[in-house]
Amino acid sequence: MRRLLILLAVSAAFTAAAQLQLPSTLPGMPAGANPNPAPAVSNPNPAGRAPGAPGLMSGFVPDESYKLRVGDTVSFQITEDEVWDFQNEPKSLVVQDSGELEVPYIGRVMAVGKTCKVLAEEIKASLEKDYYKQATVVISMQVASPVLGRVYVWGQVRNQGALDVLVNENLTVGQAIMRAGGFADFANQRKVKVIRSGTGTEAGKPEQPITLDMEQILNEGKTEKDIVLQPGDLIIVPSRLINF
Repeated sequence: MRRLLILLAVSAAFTAAAQLQLPSTLPGMPAGANPNPAPAVSNPNPAGRAPGAPGLMSGFVPDESYKLRVGDTVSFQITEDEVWDFQNEPKSLVVQDSGELEVPYIGRVMAVGKTCKVLAEEIKASLEKDYYKQATVVISMQVASPVLGRVYVWGQVRNQGALDVLVNENLTVGQAIMRAGGFADFANQRKVKVIRSGTGTEAGKPEQPITLDMEQILNEGKTEKDIVLQPGDLIIVPSRLINF
């Protein structure tokens, strides 16, 4: 009798274990699907966001009318219908401080102030004189320089020399003087001059100097009298007369 009770208990245990057995597939999952899928990888370029484009810099994208500046990087390529030449693969060229590009075959070519299209046409003409019967020159922007140009500060300041003007920056005379270290000990702050190159009233001649009282602007807070500089401007801080 005791043995019969033991056998019944063991049989009941096996029955309960069978009822607890997991199904071969998870609920709601088709047969054969992987119950442990790999974690999803975040999309580095979500919908609605354009990938980085050549020439993009702080939201600034040069268009076809964009004129090259010092520090710009362009893609340069010469193509033709003849046998492929590895020397004609696209090359990255940087506009040097002199304003020139070092172009294969023909050397230095002035680039500053020209659009990519105009520059390509000029280089094409030069190449077809001595090197190609018919050449196709392709120039496109890669990276626009963050520097719009330079202004120059001379005279009674702590650090004379050139200052970079960045794209979309409104650099004033007062800010430029502060960036140059401020006034030197013998500066005449009331007669600071700004010489701006331009056409003026006569072609090829600079405009009349602009005289600013920087003591009012910087010390008395009359910042409305300050002016925004343009690339190429020259600031001259004269010395004041010293009476003994």
